[in-house]
Amino acid sequence: MSKAAWRWFALAALLVLADQATKALVLSRFALGERLELAPFFNLVFVYNAGAAFSLLAQAGGWQKPLLVAFALGAAALVSVLIVRRPGERLLCTGLALILGGALGNVIDRLRFGQVVDFLDVHAGGWHWPAFNVADSAITVGAVLLILEGFVHREGRARSSS
Repeated sequence: MSKAAWRWFALAALLVLADQATKALVLSRFALGERLELAPFFNLVFVYNAGAAFSLLAQAGGWQKPLLVAFALGAAALVSVLIVRRPGERLLCTGLALILGGALGNVIDRLRFGQVVDFLDVHAGGWHWPAFNVADSAITVGAVLLILEGFVHREGRARSSS
């Protein structure tokens, strides 16, 4: 594996550490369901999410845990292969490393607790976003970067064919 690829795996590992450290802090300072208002639109809250993004499948009865773990590990394997094959593509690999770190951070929770620790709570005008965590944020930012990379890559191909 190239030195360039290791850089992306190190980024993913740092993200897993940051995710797990913030979750450990919440677990040590908050009771389940406890909420701390930090701003009129933002709270810290300790909740568990047994489902996927936005609590999808949260009420499924438990069968979703192995499915979500398997899906995340499969995605992590695919992302890792892409990083190894294209380590010089910065935007692509940054997005992939964020997705990898986020997926692994949430897999650790599912294996430890059977569900994911969420604690970031955004709300405004009666509208409430589902609670999320550092790993979820990384996955979202990583996905946005992959979309941007797709546009940049497509525009580059369009220019070179003109």
